[in-house]
Amino acid sequence: METGMKNTAVITVTEKDTAVFYGSGTLEVYATPAMAALMENTAMNSVSPYLSEGEATVGTLLNIKHLSATPIGCTVSCESELVEIDGRRLVFRVTARDSAGLIGEGTHERFIISAEKFMDKTKSKLSKI
Repeated sequence: METGMKNTAVITVTEKDTAVFYGSGTLEVYATPAMAALMENTAMNSVSPYLSEGEATVGTLLNIKHLSATPIGCTVSCESELVEIDGRRLVFRVTARDSAGLIGEGTHERFIISAEKFMDKTKSKLSKI
């Protein structure tokens, strides 16, 4: 794993990607939460092959701007670039584009974790309910 690594993902916007479906708006356009998920997924998939067995990454910070609306049926392309590695902390630059140009940009932070320890700690919350 090294800085400069890039990954790209492409989707076609469907009804399930809209602000109406997500409940984040009232218009049939590509939802900001859908774009955020695509950005996180693109970044996650870029480093997954480099993790040791039992490791995973979790998203901890997402700072993005949704700049332009995209209608149903359009293709959205997302690119992530690993721009910083600080121990277990990974920082990505993320962008999303449709056929008309840039629709979103920002940064995304992920941490490398032990999946088993993470889930054990998470499940321990159930005993506090």
